Amino acid sequence: MEGFTLRKRLLSFKYAFKGIAALFTQPNACIHAVVAVLVVVAGFFFRIAAWEWVAVAVCIGAVLMAEAFNSAVEALADKVSPGMDPLIGRAKDLAAGAVLLMVFGAVAVGLIIFLPKVIDLLM
Repeated sequence: MEGFTLRKRLLSFKYAFKGIAALFTQPNACIHAVVAVLVVVAGFFFRIAAWEWVAVAVCIGAVLMAEAFNSAVEALADKVSPGMDPLIGRAKDLAAGAVLLMVFGAVAVGLIIFLPKVIDLLM
């Protein structure tokens, strides 16, 4: 493998962590993170099963990943076309829509896992 060095691999992690830090400068990513913390707290409170933890972890990761892709699309779009452009606007709308679709899926999973537990607690 040409160009493969341990230094390059370690640097790739540095850049990835830099990207994660940049993600959490975005207000929506911070909202997702707060909700994720609340869901994890609820998971411990309700003592959810291992398979439920898997679903919660995948949903949290997927929502944050979608938000990161959305932020990347927006940053790139703003760089290449700082003015108003209908195609850039469409790309941004599609990326934001992808985040919203993932959030809807995560909410559905959350309802499937937590709603019966909340109902049992209230009964």
